[in-house]
Amino acid sequence: MKNSAIILEGGSVRGVFSSGALDYLMEKDCYIPHVIGVSAGSCNAVDYVSKQIGRTRDCIVRSNDQEKLISIKGFLKNKSLFNMELLFEKDPSEYHPFDFDTFFASHMTCEIVVTNCLTGKAEYLTEKKDGARLMTLCRASSSLPIVSPMVEIDGVPYLDGGLSDSIPIVHSLQIGNKKNVVILTRNKGYRKTMSKRSMHFYAVYFKKYPQLVRAVCLRPYHYNRILAQVEKWEEEGKIFVVRPQGKTVSRVESDKKVLNDFYQHGYEQMEAQYEDLLRFLEK
Repeated sequence: MKNSAIILEGGSVRGVFSSGALDYLMEKDCYIPHVIGVSAGSCNAVDYVSKQIGRTRDCIVRSNDQEKLISIKGFLKNKSLFNMELLFEKDPSEYHPFDFDTFFASHMTCEIVVTNCLTGKAEYLTEKKDGARLMTLCRASSSLPIVSPMVEIDGVPYLDGGLSDSIPIVHSLQIGNKKNVVILTRNKGYRKTMSKRSMHFYAVYFKKYPQLVRAVCLRPYHYNRILAQVEKWEEEGKIFVVRPQGKTVSRVESDKKVLNDFYQHGYEQMEAQYEDLLRFLEK
């Protein structure tokens, strides 16, 4: 599997689909050496490297006795719709302990995609020593604009990596990965749109960050262009893609049955494509 990478799209709780797919790979002891995670995909990425089957799913589909992941009250209080303290501070140490030892001992490369709010550009960050910083990278990568505050890393404000590079296949190719596996969280044929009203709102809300505004407003164009490229390369056999085949879920879905079903769909989809995946990686 030399010069191979697995690229994980975000999508908030839609990431539970990717969790199912990765859990199947882990059950098969199939570890692709280079992992690139975007937004919710960053959470999947680190749990794949730490070899923790079921952890991402359990962080998304919460037990009844745990704090809520999504809360309007939390948004009004902390300016964050998603409970980021829960995901990146309490979960790793208390509810769903993260195996930092296994992660840091791994020979795999794990890149977390974030968007620099000053430049509007994507950055591909890694961390091999500091557990708190690793979780901060994941938090920044998963911080959606407006519904999450910016996350400061080394004095620089960052937001969701999907704003600048939702599916970093070009980055992966540029750094030498010849075999690329892409796990998407949207159906084939999906295309993103943004109204002029939304663009204006972003421009006003982030007026101090003009390059970020540019990245946000151009995101549908860049996202749709890379999706078209992904579909073309997939048809040509140059990359391997796993995606939902049925209806996807909302990025703020909270129904446990719906989320568990979507997780199972990801698991079964990877199971159905597994032999083809092995042939792709070995050819």
